[in-house]
Amino acid sequence: MDDPVVDDSLQDSAAAPEGERWVPVELQVAGLRRATRLLREFLVASDQFERSLRAALSVNATDLEAMEHLIMAGPLGPSELARRVGISTPSATTSVDRLVALGHVTREPHPTDRRAVMITPTPSSRDRAIGILIPMIRHLDAQLDGLTEAEQTVITAYLQRVVDACRDHVSKESADRG
Repeated sequence: MDDPVVDDSLQDSAAAPEGERWVPVELQVAGLRRATRLLREFLVASDQFERSLRAALSVNATDLEAMEHLIMAGPLGPSELARRVGISTPSATTSVDRLVALGHVTREPHPTDRRAVMITPTPSSRDRAIGILIPMIRHLDAQLDGLTEAEQTVITAYLQRVVDACRDHVSKESADRG
């Protein structure tokens, strides 16, 4: 088996015998292929990128998720935003209060219901977030340059199967809990 790919931030030299690298337990599972271990490393790198994005925008994880929904979907009501983020409406209101205070979103009157409001990302905040995300997305996409169409087809099929497997696992876990 290849040496596992391990995030050096997970290293704990005190836990490993001298001269050996500590390997997280999830990477010690017998039979994991290098592609599977690299997916784990991708998830770690993705988490690191998300932390840097949160820091750049001065938001916490919940507020960033709310911003992502607002940027992708456009203005949303507080209840719909809460549903999409998976939090209560009062928690969404608290998140929106923080985002308003930071200048990331505004509360606008609902176009047809005078009692309701819509949460709208500010153009400057949207542009700032997109300005950080798009270069990363383009850089990831550029990794396919130089690969043949056949290689790209195999990679795409594999990644689709991984996404489907993750979604199936989440659905099964949700059903088991529910």
